Amino acid sequence: MTTTPAIYVDADACPVKDETFRVAARYGLHVYVVANSPLNLPREPWIQRVVVGDGLDAADDWIAERAGPASIVVTADVPLASRCVKAGASVIAPNGKPFSESSVGMALATRNLMQDLREAGVITGGPRPFTRQDRSAFLGALDRAVNRLRRGR
Repeated sequence: MTTTPAIYVDADACPVKDETFRVAARYGLHVYVVANSPLNLPREPWIQRVVVGDGLDAADDWIAERAGPASIVVTADVPLASRCVKAGASVIAPNGKPFSESSVGMALATRNLMQDLREAGVITGGPRPFTRQDRSAFLGALDRAVNRLRRGR
């Protein structure tokens, strides 16, 4: 677990990496971009590419082992969000919705229900498309989370 403020990005399907980099540069934060395969990233000393193995939850495990009260985690993965919230991290989905102790339980239940409905063939579509409004909401949520960290929560 890190005690230095940092941002961890669950990066394989993250649509807001560039926005994360902009905010991190503004505040001088280190960013760990965690993925199962190499990604093309800006070459900056404060951006660290972390390529984990092909294991099912390898990226999640790497992030969860390091996330703590001085961390911001960017993920759409609800089980990972739950683990990080329990560790005291600030967790934000790419659409700007923060995960909290009070919201992550409902998010897990909803995720599990939707997965069961998809497996049963009741629901065949995926999530709605990512929008400019989602991107804007994410930027605002990330900025607020960084400022909370800087104020010591």
